[in-house]
Amino acid sequence: MERITISRNAVKKAIPAADQLGFGQLFTDHMLVMDYNPEQGWHHPRIEPYAPFCVEPAMMVFHYGQAIFEGMKAFRLQDGNIGIFRPQTHFARLNRSADRLCIPRVDPDLLLEALKKLLEIDHQWVPNAKGTALYIRPFIIATDNFLGVRPSNTYRLFIILSPVGAYYAEGFNPVKILVENEYVRAAQGGIGDIKTPGNYAASLLSALKAKEKGYAQVLWLDAKELKFLEEVGTMNIMLKIDGEVITPPLGGSILPGTTRDSVLTILSEWGIPNAERSISIDEVIKAAGSGKLEEIFGTGTAAVISPVGELKYQDQVFTLNDGKVGPLSQRLFDHITGIQYGLLPDTHGWLEKVVVNG
Repeated sequence: MERITISRNAVKKAIPAADQLGFGQLFTDHMLVMDYNPEQGWHHPRIEPYAPFCVEPAMMVFHYGQAIFEGMKAFRLQDGNIGIFRPQTHFARLNRSADRLCIPRVDPDLLLEALKKLLEIDHQWVPNAKGTALYIRPFIIATDNFLGVRPSNTYRLFIILSPVGAYYAEGFNPVKILVENEYVRAAQGGIGDIKTPGNYAASLLSALKAKEKGYAQVLWLDAKELKFLEEVGTMNIMLKIDGEVITPPLGGSILPGTTRDSVLTILSEWGIPNAERSISIDEVIKAAGSGKLEEIFGTGTAAVISPVGELKYQDQVFTLNDGKVGPLSQRLFDHITGIQYGLLPDTHGWLEKVVVNG
């Protein structure tokens, strides 16, 4: 395995207080960088100061969108060390995204080793207040300078770090969701199940319109019939109906979320009935009308569990749990964050520990 070189930042930035953290606005002193070309493969992994980098206007990523990314978190544990939540699951998904966009796969063991070194260097940036974390953003961009539709021959990988607080301004309080019944985000056979910037660009107009109406996010419906639930803009969606938790299946148009997988594993361990199946908006409305719709919540790395307090579809508005956090949402949030902060046993080996000094 190639040696990771380290170039430290001579001038350190001020580390913000925990109560000053938003989401994705501040970045640590260092970043990981690695390059790819056909002759050397992925090579020259290096940790260097976080800084702008020079590119040419003809770089292919700007013109044809060949880029992928991931998002994961590291947490300050009770013993002062750092725990990364399910990094290898995220790196496996990064490589699945790479396959779909004709980007060369990256050795996940090298990525994990490099990430741990980066965290050792910037460990003081990992906040220790409740509800805070260090967000980790790996991404790969196409770097050939060429105007023509083909896969690039060269690429650059980065990992940048950002100390964060709650993703939503509401914190762990119910959010309002608007069901989108005009635009679609993704279709089966497309790229809706990978993390590529184009997926998120496609969601911006609907999200903006939703926010103008006072809603935090959009709930997407399927592209074929505008009937079946898919996912929320930044989360997978789960509904508790008559004692059973239902989530849309991974059919190629929604992201296979790591938190989604964690929740399904935990629900099964708790003996709570759960199913991955198609569910229509009509079924949701019927369940709401009959009183069987008990809870709706989103799952994702950024928010972990995000309870839904209000759902709007066309002219119909449904309030859940009187706008309060549901008991299952609360229990799942407490359990997963308990594992992430080292307060509960990690029986699945989900935390990758980074030992730091000082």
